Amino acid sequence: MTDLRLNIIWSILLSATALTWWLGEGQADGQSALVTAGIVLSLSVVKGWCIIQDFMELRHGPRLWRYLMLAWIIAMAVLLFAASFWYSVRG
Repeated sequence: MTDLRLNIIWSILLSATALTWWLGEGQADGQSALVTAGIVLSLSVVKGWCIIQDFMELRHGPRLWRYLMLAWIIAMAVLLFAASFWYSVRG
């Protein structure tokens, strides 16, 4: 992997982390909290996918492992979003 590619991926991860922090520090309530949770969880999926593809180097690995790892990240994000939704409806 080239240094340029690693620097671009690192910049994407850093930007996504900064955006996640900024959104997390906001005082969202009600429906806006669900939107914020959805954005934060989507960013976490993107960050996880970048890490899996480039830093774990599964880009050139078996396709099954890439799909399993992506499915796991998406499943966790969906479960966390469902928990956020349930908490916002209940409370």
